[in-house]
Amino acid sequence: MPTRLVVPNEITPGERRIALAPEVAKKLNATGVNIAMQQGAALSSYFKDEDFSDVETVADAAALYKEADLIFKVMPPTLDELKQMKDGCTVAGFMLPSKNAEMMKLMCDKKITSLAMELVPRITRAQSMDALSSQASIAGYMGVLMAAQLAPVFFPMLTTAAGTIRPARVLIIGVGVAGLQAIATAKRLGAIVEAYDVRSATREQVESLGGKFIDTGVSADGEGGYARELTDDEKQQQQDVLAKHIAMADVIISTAAIPGRPSPKIISEAMVEDMKTGAVIVDLASEGGGNCELTKPGETFEYKDRV
Repeated sequence: MPTRLVVPNEITPGERRIALAPEVAKKLNATGVNIAMQQGAALSSYFKDEDFSDVETVADAAALYKEADLIFKVMPPTLDELKQMKDGCTVAGFMLPSKNAEMMKLMCDKKITSLAMELVPRITRAQSMDALSSQASIAGYMGVLMAAQLAPVFFPMLTTAAGTIRPARVLIIGVGVAGLQAIATAKRLGAIVEAYDVRSATREQVESLGGKFIDTGVSADGEGGYARELTDDEKQQQQDVLAKHIAMADVIISTAAIPGRPSPKIISEAMVEDMKTGAVIVDLASEGGGNCELTKPGETFEYKDRV
C-alpha cells in the first residue's frame, strides 16, 4: 500500500499558509505517494484546487484524518484533530512542543510521530528543510512594511522646496534571520538603522547591511547560533544602554527569541513611556510572550494614545 499523505485546512484564526505547494505535490506524486487534500485548503494561499491536479480532494476533515499515514500541517494540531487521527501516523509542521504539553501527551498515547519543523538543526546539510528561517525572513520583511504604514514619518530623507525631512530612525532588536531581513528592508526604504544583539558576532552582519551596531558591552554568544540567557547584572547593563536608543527611535522591530523559552523582556513600560509620540513597536517575538512588557500577542493597539 502506498503512503497516504493528507493536507487538511488550517483552522488557526488568521492562518493563510498551506503546508504543501503544487510543485512539491507533483514531485511527491512521482515517487508513488498517495496525496489527498481537504477541499478549499489552498484558497487562503492563493492557490486553486485545480493547481493540485494530481491530488485527491476530500470535503470532510474527519475522513481525511482517518486514513492518513502522514499529515502535513503548518500550525500544531488541536486536541480534536488529534482524536480524529489514526494511531501510529506521523504529523509534520510547526509543532511547538514546549507550549503544547497536553497535545504531546495525547500524541504519545496514540503513538503518533511528531516532526517539529521549527526544531530542524541549523546546519548546512539541513538548510533545505529550514522552515523556521524562511518564515522568519518573511516576518522581518513584513514587520518593516507594517511599521512604515503605521508610523507618522517618512522612512527616507526627502528634500523639497519647503525644506528637508529627516529620515526615520529604526531600531532592530535581535539580529537573527528576521532581524537581518528587517535591517535590509528598512535600509532599502531609506531609514537610519541601528541594530542590537547580545551576540557580538552579529556586528559584522549588521554593518554589512548598512546598519549601525549598538554595543552594550554585554556578549552572550551561545550554542547553535542562539544566545544564552543574560544574568541580572547583564540585563541591567543592557537596559541602561538601550534606553537612550529606544527613546530616539521612530520605529522598533523586535525579534529576539530563545527556542523553548519565553521571549526575553527587553523593552520595559518605562522605556515606552519615554518614546516619541507616534512611535511604532512591531514585536515579532510576541508568540513567545514578546520582547516588550506591553505586548499583547495578535493585537495592534495604542499605549496611552502615544505609541
